[in-house]
Amino acid sequence: MRKERKIGYKLCTVALCGALSWGGAMEAWASYGMAKGPGSIMQDYIVTIEAGSHPVYSSIDSQDTIKEAAQGDVYEVLSDQGDGWVEVQVGDNTGYILTEEDGVKVKGVDEDSQEAQAVKESLEAQQQEDISRSRRQNLVEYALQFVGGRYVAGGSDPHTGADCSGFSSYVMRHGANVSIARSSGAQSQQGVDVSADQMRPGDLVFYGNGSRVNHVAVYIGNGQVVHASTERTGIKTSPWNYRTPVRIRNVMGD
Repeated sequence: MRKERKIGYKLCTVALCGALSWGGAMEAWASYGMAKGPGSIMQDYIVTIEAGSHPVYSSIDSQDTIKEAAQGDVYEVLSDQGDGWVEVQVGDNTGYILTEEDGVKVKGVDEDSQEAQAVKESLEAQQQEDISRSRRQNLVEYALQFVGGRYVAGGSDPHTGADCSGFSSYVMRHGANVSIARSSGAQSQQGVDVSADQMRPGDLVFYGNGSRVNHVAVYIGNGQVVHASTERTGIKTSPWNYRTPVRIRNVMGD
């Protein structure tokens, strides 16, 4: 179903750093008509999510979303699209937010203010977070294409068959451009430890007997992992704690 665009949007109702006249608001919004790049403030406008969650769409006329903007998120405005829509910077992509929804605020930022520096730092941090999230999601989608494939002891290519560490090393290399060791034991020594509540899609979950690692899986989110399990079950998804994990590692470098 096509997303409905709200017509007759009254620009002067949007909070733009205090009360503005209709003419002043029009001039102000015209000032950000050109993109200045991620983190650029320079008397531009930002969108702040003050309450709730709001979809960031891939285009104005599509239901496809890039992400759900959450309370506290800040986005640089790249252009005014009309009817309350603005184009915003989202990681290394662009998206579109409807600014007339409750909880969404648009405001200008003076480049010489302390607020501008704080906003710039927030934008840069959020951009890196968005890039990381997108990179990890791409890895997950790449790995999931092999579900149903064969488990082959010693195999390193899930197209023809792989064991657990052959699968994890292959999808890391080809899905995220991350090179890791071939064996699960060696992989468990790479990257940095993370706790279960810090775990993100793309982290590696290791299992074993005692402290000895003998199996590895890729966390895909929602409490699930994907892994080359056994010769009988092949490449499959499982609950991340279907066995007791002995270690969780972030090898993505973010």
